[in-house]
Order: sequence, then structure tokens, then C-alpha cells
Amino acid sequence: MNGPESAVTDVPSWQAPQYANPEVFDERAVTVGSGEFAVSGVLSIPHGDGPHPAVVLLAGGGPFDADGTVGPNKIYKDLAWGLASRGITVLRFDKVTFAHAEKVAATTEFTPSDEYVPAAVAALEMLSGLRAIDAGRVFVVGHSMGGKFAPRVAAAAPSVAGVVILSGDTQPMQWSIVRVLRRLAEIDPAALAALPPLETAIEQAKMVDSQELSPATPTVRLPFGMSAAYWLDLRAYDPVAVAATLRKPILILQGERDYQVTVADDLAGWQAGLADREEVTIRTYPADDHLWFPGTGPSLPDDYTRPHHVDAEVVADIADWLLSA
Repeated sequence: MNGPESAVTDVPSWQAPQYANPEVFDERAVTVGSGEFAVSGVLSIPHGDGPHPAVVLLAGGGPFDADGTVGPNKIYKDLAWGLASRGITVLRFDKVTFAHAEKVAATTEFTPSDEYVPAAVAALEMLSGLRAIDAGRVFVVGHSMGGKFAPRVAAAAPSVAGVVILSGDTQPMQWSIVRVLRRLAEIDPAALAALPPLETAIEQAKMVDSQELSPATPTVRLPFGMSAAYWLDLRAYDPVAVAATLRKPILILQGERDYQVTVADDLAGWQAGLADREEVTIRTYPADDHLWFPGTGPSLPDDYTRPHHVDAEVVADIADWLLSA
């Protein structure tokens, strides 16, 4: 279950994390893709002639803006500024589900592949064409559902030099929803008020698994009200199997306090499928939750509504890996 959104209003303004130095990079607005589903993006470019390594950021599930705004927090802006401060160009962009919500809702055949691949490939092509970029060192960095789909993007763009997966889920998403509901019932029952009943989520998950699922299945019988086409595409996608075909460096990071994507249910899938791969590096972080905010005790939905920054250690580890890959 990905992409938490905050309903908080009157939130404090975002402040740059201490690990970011905006004096050593510039930012400019760009348009990613073309046609009716083009989206707005932000390019963070380090000073100097380069050539610089570069990354395309893939946001988690849900209608995220380019900054990854959750309450007072901007998780993808944290990450972009942290990496750009260390000499890495970063392109982040609004998800099509954020920029074109009504058009997406009206497109009955819209799939997760449509949600991620076209914009990501266009962003990669944009980066590869920039003079200050090392075209042989352009990476994909995906968070949550963006991490799940990072291997598919890399498979669609063979020039990708490597992949970073942050909290990437491997358990079928329909059952992740059920798991999260059960977890919240234990640690934060009040958070269930805005979520579907457990019994409904179980029946919807069973429908996704069922041989009865077809393009004609009503959305009311499916999780999140997403179309049957969406779930058929998602059901057919195995991120670990696709990652195993890439033969590229892969860095997989997982927060141990994450209740949405977990060590036991999701990281275990990456470990089992990629255990024999020397070019795969896997690290866990005991203090971090799903949004990579460090803390103590059980992670709760309300934590996302208070000001935080992405863990400095995680940003440094990603930067070091990118610079040495």
C-alpha cells in the first residue's frame, strides 16, 4: 500500500535539509514528455562542466507532485537537493496521475505501465541529451511503487546504467492493502476511518487474484476503484523477475520501521530472487519508515503530517553508490 497523502492544512513551509547546499547547483523547470500527458518537472544541475552522473526519480503510488509533497514534507525534493549537492544531476517530475487526474480517470485502459514508463523514458532521453551529463551514467531511482516499476523502466530503456530501489514492494499490492489494514488495526485504529473495511479489502484482493478478473470486471469490486485493466497489468508484472534480467548494478534500500513495505513481506522477495547477483547491493536502515524519516517506535500515519527530512545517511549512501557505480 503506497503513496500516503496528507489532508493536513496550514502546514509549515518546507525548509531545506542540512545536507543540501543550494549554492552548488541550479534548478530549472522542464516539460517531460509530449502530447496530452506531458508533465511538469524540475531539473537540478550541479555547477561545473561535468560530465555529471544523473538520475530520474520515480515517485510512489498515488498522485504525487514532483516534490513528493506529504503534509509539510517534500521527500523527493529532499532527495534531489541532497544528490545535486554532491554533484549528481536529478530530474523529478509530476506524476501523470497528479497532473492529469481527470484524463487518467477517463482512460479506462490506463495501466501501471502507462503511469510510469512513458514519462520515465522521456525523462531519461532528456537527461541523456544534456551536454553536462555523462550519458553512460544515467540511473533510475524509484521509491515505493516507483521502486517496484524501476526495473520495468530500465528494461524499456537499455541505456540505463543502474537502478536504485527505495522501499520497493514485491508482495502483490492487493494483499499489501490487507496487511496494512490489519497492522493499523493493531497500532492506530483511528487511521482506519478513511480506509476501506478489512472485509471489503479481502474480497477485492481475492477478485484481483481470481480467474474471473477480466476487462469487464466492475471497478467497485476492485481495490482503490482502479480499473480491471490496471489490475490485470499489475498482476502480470513480477518486479523481481524483471530485475533479474537486467544485468545492471542495483541498489535496494529498505527501512525497518516501514509498515507499508516491509522487510519480511517485500524485501524478502528481492533477496530471494537476486541473492546470487554480485552486482546487487541490499541495505536496511533500522530507524527509517516508509518515507525514509528516521525515528523510534512503531511508524504511524500521523508521523507523515509532522516536518521531517529524508534520512541524511540514506542520501549519502545513494550518492556514494551512484558516484562509484
